[in-house]
Amino acid sequence: MAFYACTGKEETNPFLTTWETPQGVPPFNLIKNEHYMPAFEEGMKQQNEKIEAIINNTEAPSFENTIVAMDFSGELLKKVASVFFNLNECNTSDELQAIAMEVAPKLSAHSDNIVLNAQLFERVKAVYEQKDSLDLTEAEAKLLEDTYKSFVRNGAALPADKQERFREINSELSVLTLQFGQNVLADVNQFKLVIENEADLAGLPQAVIDEAAALANKEGQEGKWIFTLQNYSVMPFLTYAENRDLRELMGRAYINRGNNDNEYNNGKIINRIIELRIERTKLLGYSSYAEYAIEDRMAGSVERVESFTKQLWDAALPVAKNEAAQLQAMINAEGKDFKLAFWDWRYYAEKVRKEKFALDENELRQYFEINHVRDGIFMVANKLYGLKFEQRFDVPVYHQDATVWEVQEADGTFIGLLYMDMYPRESKRSGAWMTSFRDQHVDLEGNFVTPVISLVCNFTKPVGDTPSLLTFDEVTTFFHEFGHSLHGLLSKVKLPSQSGTSVDHDFVELPSQVMENWARHPEVLKMYAKHYQTGEVIPDELIEKLKAAGSFNQGFETVEFMASALLDMEYHILTEYTPFEVKDFEQKVKDKFNMMDEIYFRHGSTHFQHIFSGGYSAGYYSYIWAGVLDADAFEAFVETGDLFDQETARKFRTEVLERGGTRDAMEMYKAFRGKEPGIEPLLRQRGLIK
Repeated sequence: MAFYACTGKEETNPFLTTWETPQGVPPFNLIKNEHYMPAFEEGMKQQNEKIEAIINNTEAPSFENTIVAMDFSGELLKKVASVFFNLNECNTSDELQAIAMEVAPKLSAHSDNIVLNAQLFERVKAVYEQKDSLDLTEAEAKLLEDTYKSFVRNGAALPADKQERFREINSELSVLTLQFGQNVLADVNQFKLVIENEADLAGLPQAVIDEAAALANKEGQEGKWIFTLQNYSVMPFLTYAENRDLRELMGRAYINRGNNDNEYNNGKIINRIIELRIERTKLLGYSSYAEYAIEDRMAGSVERVESFTKQLWDAALPVAKNEAAQLQAMINAEGKDFKLAFWDWRYYAEKVRKEKFALDENELRQYFEINHVRDGIFMVANKLYGLKFEQRFDVPVYHQDATVWEVQEADGTFIGLLYMDMYPRESKRSGAWMTSFRDQHVDLEGNFVTPVISLVCNFTKPVGDTPSLLTFDEVTTFFHEFGHSLHGLLSKVKLPSQSGTSVDHDFVELPSQVMENWARHPEVLKMYAKHYQTGEVIPDELIEKLKAAGSFNQGFETVEFMASALLDMEYHILTEYTPFEVKDFEQKVKDKFNMMDEIYFRHGSTHFQHIFSGGYSAGYYSYIWAGVLDADAFEAFVETGDLFDQETARKFRTEVLERGGTRDAMEMYKAFRGKEPGIEPLLRQRGLIK
């Protein structure tokens, strides 16, 4: 099939051809914006034809001709969507965002047309009702169970009139959630703190100053310094800048992303999303969105999540209050008469860290040059699983910042490709994430399809002769996202919908968070932490300081996170909608849980992309739920006396990383660990109990 580009010449749409690229990766150099909509339309058309073939199959419904056939029905559509939505996240443009707004309701309607197709549901139901007599593997049985539940949970059992309203809600939500994220990105890009007086830079590390100067030069403001709301810029400013007025300005701008008096304000969007989610879940017979969402996760019930979060909140809040008292004491000792505010916390926490532990974060980052950290991550993966990594220069990339790595088994067997995209730009949303351009599976001809995974971050760019030097928090972020990448790369499943990270939301963070434990272990630090100028391995003294300070500020870290987890739940346990002002809603949550004014939500409502434009609604608690799992899982290695114990690593790989969504999450964990996890290792790890 050919399409005509604006040049008037006939041009083949790359999505509708076989990709003659290394390992069949997307030919980014050939894909143009005008290719997306025709490819989306063709992808939906092809899937519709395959769904019709399933419905019209004269043979009795079976697992193969209905469930498996459905799983493979949208191959072209998935191929297009994986490229488009990944690029819209990490290399967007006005044109891509316009396409996204156009295609979102179409994709929503297309999905609803499948899941609300009465004839298709009848076939799915027929297979499901035979499940006890079918000779299915564990993975196949789980897919059948999940498929049937997905149809029911997405309205297939509703009467026709309610299905129509269900469609309308889904269509509107698809646009609203997209608009939410676009507004946050626009608001972040709109704000710039331009400093003209060098005295206002007092306290900032030279690397941070150089980066701000480079940005100013790039924007034609030579001799000035520009700071932004990207984490690599705002966080060092809040940690080191001596000018309190400017810290307040940056701090308030940071928490007000999506909450300014402009066209990017997300207040009305949040109201409408919550209103629609309540209506949608009531149509399905649930009292709240949280009840609906958590029913299908590892936690199982709202009550269990609330009990779990309360246990952590009650343990962390007194610790955070004690930390606040320490910071206030330092303010008073300096002869200052102001009360600690959220824009002061990081600044004074860093001063206390230096005073109490003699640990200077800026000194520490000299040992975390980004390529050394990457090589350290590769070494950990090699020691655990025998993996090897070789950079490829013959593979198309979507941006010059991206690099590509071939991942191999110890014997050289090809596993997959890993893209790494490390630096911020205005076309990339903030944060860090793992995604895929192709998921591992076995195709209908029995061929093993290898994965193409992408790891995306927003770390400080190299400036002049100074390479990218990471904070320790960024180091753990790198290890974290690499853990997700391993989950995708090492997947060994048959069916596409069960591949890699296709697991319960409150289980998906286990493979990522467990990797953070290796990042901070003294034995591993000595493998990768080398001074960027001298090559000196990080000294034992600095490691000891890092270890001693390990539980410092954990009250703050836990409360800041838990505040957002509680905020998420409070939005989603609502059983009725009444209009609200976001500020008022947040204040009610603060009052309910006796939150501290000195600590703001890690993610405030108007920029809380996890729950309003991502997949973590009523699920932000998942990170700390997985923290329980990862602390317990790492203890399995520690108990052997060998951080790289081969038998433990083999079990983690085969029972967790390779399994994808082929088994119940807790059963996977118990198969690895031999028991359910306890919360105590996490509390000890964070210094919240002795």
